Amino acid sequence: MAWRRPFSGRNAVTEINTDAQREQISTGSAQYIGEKGGNDAPPTYQDATGAPVEKKSPLGYDVGPTTITLLNVTMMIGAGIYSTPSSILTGTGSVGVSFIWWTLGYLLCLTSGAVYLEFTAYFPSRSGSEVVFLEQAFPRPKWLFPTTFAIQSVILSFGSANATVMANYLIAISGKEASEWTIKGTALACYTATTLSLVFNTKYAYWFSNGVGIVKVCTLIFIILTGFVVLGGNTRVENPKANFHDAFSGSSNATPYGFTIALYRIIFSYGGYNNAFNVANEVKNPVKSLKIYATVALTIVYLLYMFANVAFFAAVPKDELANSSLTTASLFFSKVFGDSGAVRGLNFLIALSSFGNMIAVQIGLSRKIRESGRQGVLPWTNFWVSTKPFGTPLGPYVVIWGLTILMILAIPAGDAFNFVNNLVVLPTAVFKLAMAVGIYVVRWRRKKANLPEPEFKAWHAAILFNILIQTYLLVMPWYPPDGGQFAGDVSFWYATYAVTGIGILIACAIYYFLWAFLIPIGRGYKLRQEVISLDDGAQSNRLKKVPVADVAEWDATHDAAGRLTGAQTRAEEIQVLEKGGTKSQDHTTQATHPAGF
Repeated sequence: MAWRRPFSGRNAVTEINTDAQREQISTGSAQYIGEKGGNDAPPTYQDATGAPVEKKSPLGYDVGPTTITLLNVTMMIGAGIYSTPSSILTGTGSVGVSFIWWTLGYLLCLTSGAVYLEFTAYFPSRSGSEVVFLEQAFPRPKWLFPTTFAIQSVILSFGSANATVMANYLIAISGKEASEWTIKGTALACYTATTLSLVFNTKYAYWFSNGVGIVKVCTLIFIILTGFVVLGGNTRVENPKANFHDAFSGSSNATPYGFTIALYRIIFSYGGYNNAFNVANEVKNPVKSLKIYATVALTIVYLLYMFANVAFFAAVPKDELANSSLTTASLFFSKVFGDSGAVRGLNFLIALSSFGNMIAVQIGLSRKIRESGRQGVLPWTNFWVSTKPFGTPLGPYVVIWGLTILMILAIPAGDAFNFVNNLVVLPTAVFKLAMAVGIYVVRWRRKKANLPEPEFKAWHAAILFNILIQTYLLVMPWYPPDGGQFAGDVSFWYATYAVTGIGILIACAIYYFLWAFLIPIGRGYKLRQEVISLDDGAQSNRLKKVPVADVAEWDATHDAAGRLTGAQTRAEEIQVLEKGGTKSQDHTTQATHPAGF
């Protein structure tokens, strides 16, 4: 087959396994495996420590152009645009600068998306985006980045912020004040309903997500058109152009802390621009498709956001907007339509928007967590990887639901939205900075191995801009707000989220050091990988504890990826199976161990 032909001028040692359609490439210091998936993409050449390419995705191939676009749009247009304009205005100090900040967010997502796309071009048949990219950019120390990212992904896999916003808008429909526990209970019910809509069928989950996405776009277009009507002076709003006269008034009052919080809110509002990259192995010809439709989705949302902000500023006085908390859109409707029944109906559409956002988030996040499980660094591999009984990643869905409910119940409702959004920023910035730097590491390693060029390469300017922004997001959280240590956007110490984020990363590193080094030394074994195949067709790495006395034999009888070498007999394969391997569909076991540690 054409994809398995040796490359011109390659100095590496290449061995092709015809039966498995697998190419093994050794450069002396590194080993690569080339495998082709079932999504019409070029072969994925990856470090031998990586999770195996699934020849046929057990989740199917139901992600086409429409789903790519709406999967991203549905995740981006959620609680953000309807709840963050007030805090962005407060942080930037003026209407004019807030528009600049929305544009900055668009540029940041474009440059970050370019990094995602180049990584996808290297590993087109692997879902999970950052999980795969960090695994391959930093394969040494072995399992460090996969472990750290996997644990923080599980710990931070909650959607309490959007559930809280949805609850607030649903309660606003009644026009009554709600207690904190009423908000919590409503948010819990909302998130449970979201999870139940996903667990039974992957294809129908995408259809449902797409349908909600279309409603969300139409709702935002309605708000924009209403804003133009307001600017025309044909509504009850007095002086609709007041906020645009001297639009930069108040900019001098902004603080570094305010600018940073505003950027956090911008990032949250655009969150989802990269969601479709999480399902790359479910997309036919993923690089071309994602390059076109992910960019289209981001640009559409940017334009909608800009015009929606014009509508908000046209209808609501600046001071009132700055104090509108999480219900900016509700205030907009009240200013334009009064307290009529139509306002309650429009609030329901905003609540539905948050619902759709939670669906899109769970779809993408479940793929990340499943891919973390496929790397073998989480306990109970089958729980994370299996798609039984409904053909969906049920294990990840259950974990996401459980942690979200815990966060809803544990954090005061008034602080939940801001704290949760801030909490994920610092760990996310750490990993995105590692990705941006890692793209150069991958380029260097692949050039050294004489591997083929990817379909897409990001511009240096885009990568460097991304590095600068992520560095800013790592430094600025420690800058205190004006007014003291407790004058932030939550009722407790302003940098609690930053310390918590760092604490999560440290906890992940300690966990890695314990299970990968200390415990094996103390108990006299070394860790090796083995590839397992489940009944649903899913494939995964699983870590195996090999006694020190047996390590030499293990290494001598397995290839660079840890699979049994061709010289091994069927009897030896059966022996491996009887020692605790997992049956594949053809009743053989493939064991994987990475060379060295």
